Amino acid sequence: MITIGITGGIGSGKSYISDILRQEFGIPVYDCDKEAKRLTVTDKEIGRKLTLLVGPEVFKGMALNKKFLADFLFANPEHASQVNAIIHPVVLKDFKRWAEKQESKLVALESAILYESGFNEYVDKVLFVDAPEDVRLFRAMQRDTFTEEQVRARMKMQHPELHRFQADYIVDNSTNNNRRLLEQLNKIVHCNT
Repeated sequence: MITIGITGGIGSGKSYISDILRQEFGIPVYDCDKEAKRLTVTDKEIGRKLTLLVGPEVFKGMALNKKFLADFLFANPEHASQVNAIIHPVVLKDFKRWAEKQESKLVALESAILYESGFNEYVDKVLFVDAPEDVRLFRAMQRDTFTEEQVRARMKMQHPELHRFQADYIVDNSTNNNRRLLEQLNKIVHCNT
């Protein structure tokens, strides 16, 4: 089985590319962000460790208190790495379990923080989804209803230009031109199957 890691900056269209891989090529894609959110509220180990680190207010019943956690994360740069050290190993273990159950020769793992989480060590190839900053800004503002300042703050925390040069494949998603995207993805899929 070959695993492709999908990454790129905010608003680049990682999920859009993942959807195309699923729908057009039948490739199973593990969405790290979605699964991390699920595991944060369902995994007892994460719950216990987050409560010890952040405090019992981090959960409201069975739901994550997102504002409380965000306040903790932005209070100190070290806090993000502490929280990630709790969540990332569980997500990686979940991904490995998920991948073993797939019957495809090719699977993908979508992660905005593929390199920062160390997940790049567990994939065979990296596909970087690329788009100009102004396009990414517009998309993120539309999708998340964030202000320009909020999106720019998130962009500052990412370093996609560094990861662009580390990737095995770069997919240009500046225009959402499906025909062009299909051509690019078709070449990548055929190189790995």
